[in-house]
Amino acid sequence: MKPRIISFCCKYCGYAGADLAGVSRIQYPPNISIVRVPCSGRVTPLHVMEALNAGYDGVLVVGCHPGDCHFISGNKMCEKKLKLLRDVLGRSGLDPRRIRLEWISASEANKFAEVVSDFTSELGARGDGV
Repeated sequence: MKPRIISFCCKYCGYAGADLAGVSRIQYPPNISIVRVPCSGRVTPLHVMEALNAGYDGVLVVGCHPGDCHFISGNKMCEKKLKLLRDVLGRSGLDPRRIRLEWISASEANKFAEVVSDFTSELGARGDGV
């Protein structure tokens, strides 16, 4: 099933939003593997690179909205780390659009489904050269 996406979801917001989407039977592409993390700030560039090296076509990191992080600034730290990683990927010849960061709250099940659908379409449009 292409493209394969892995999502690192903050357990307080992103994971709860994904869970609500499932419980509410909101349809989204089944090509995503969800990993619950304590905070998006715990996701490191190494996690992202390992996922890409393992064959995932895209990495979606989902955190709390700015100002709502349970760890105060974890989501902002994540944003900084992923921005740097995208810059490095771009200079290395890899497509930095393979990494996506989204802010999704626990009540935004529809947004989670829309983001997964959009990211799947985006990656699929690029074909095997992602």
